[in-house]
Amino acid sequence: MSARLTIVVGVTGGIAAYKAVGVIRALVLDGHSVHVVATEAALRFVGRPTLEAISRNPVATDLYEGVAEVRHVALGQSADLIVIAPATANTIAKLAAGIADDLLGNTVLASTAPLVIAPAMHTEMWRNAATVANIATLRGRGIHIVGPASGQLTGADSGPGRMEEPEVIARVALRAAGVSPRPAATAVPEPVADVVVLSERRRANEAARLPRGGVDLAGRRVVISAGGTREPLDPVRFLGNRSSGRQGVALASAALARGADVVLVAAHLEVDPPEGVELVEVQTALELQSAVTEAARSADIVVMTAAVADYRPAETRDAKIKKSEAGETLTLELVANPDVLAGLAHDKRDGQVLVGFAAETEPDPSALIELGRGKLAAKGCDFLVLNQVGWSQGFATESNEVVVLRKGGDIVMEASGTKLSVADRILDVIA
Repeated sequence: MSARLTIVVGVTGGIAAYKAVGVIRALVLDGHSVHVVATEAALRFVGRPTLEAISRNPVATDLYEGVAEVRHVALGQSADLIVIAPATANTIAKLAAGIADDLLGNTVLASTAPLVIAPAMHTEMWRNAATVANIATLRGRGIHIVGPASGQLTGADSGPGRMEEPEVIARVALRAAGVSPRPAATAVPEPVADVVVLSERRRANEAARLPRGGVDLAGRRVVISAGGTREPLDPVRFLGNRSSGRQGVALASAALARGADVVLVAAHLEVDPPEGVELVEVQTALELQSAVTEAARSADIVVMTAAVADYRPAETRDAKIKKSEAGETLTLELVANPDVLAGLAHDKRDGQVLVGFAAETEPDPSALIELGRGKLAAKGCDFLVLNQVGWSQGFATESNEVVVLRKGGDIVMEASGTKLSVADRILDVIA
């Protein structure tokens, strides 16, 4: 059982307000005391009775209610965690400026608790220079930003700006407060493989069709490696890894949507690459090294998402290794493959941006960050995207959770959600 927290959930006036009910429900089911502060605009989208029934507490809206108990500061002072979902562009602007003209603004200013916001708005609003600056300001203050995801918005619109799924918001929020959520309450079920493939293909195609209103990578040549390399033992067997290429394909789709010319160096993808990329297919680590090194010569940005084998067999047999000949044990001699990322860093041109990926199984978040900092220093890249992987995490799933470090080791971004929404967040940092 996780520690019981007092959580304030702020609900603001956007169409995604209905999804706030799921956030509240997840936090209540995890055993926490949840108090909803809704703006007047929010109550135009979702009713007070619904919010009170799900939270099991009265909903607070009016800055001038409960004046005797100084409610406008008492809520913030008592909170262990504040979550705002959805956070509209207007709300984000007011938070960045420190404006407290309603009960939610006062609650935030009166609190020292972790603050987690889940933006939701149209793509053009999310990419507007004012919103970009406001988000950067909030991140600089240590405020946790969850999403937004990319997908269907209101009407026929599709793109970045969709509020992240409630289970993801609840999970990230609890972790921000230093609490591990109970899996039953906040876990996102993993879809079966066929559903993952179809869903990722649909999301990639949606991203490729996005209007080029946000073209911050227009005219830039972006090289992305994706998938997992395979090192043959014989004509039948190979040494490989569990990377599906989904995150790399999502990055290619998101970069296309931002106007970039994209080269995708692909090793054994389990999803279709988006239309419009220059596709270079490879098999082994040595083939990937050759292809990426060549493509990087004319690239403005290189993103090494692929899981590249660290070792390859010293000898590749021309015929199948038979068990009858090898016996009960089989000893293989492996030799190290070249460090592709370090090689790219060594040859990097002035002005070129190099982004590495590091998948680690370290369960402790602090130790994971230290591993990432060590790897960043050793590789010499500009940014390192660090993510924890395991049997059911990171690889071959539709979602991801990453921390981005920049040269020197500072954390510049954390993101959790679908791989396409994570891709957009990574590109926000690069662009």
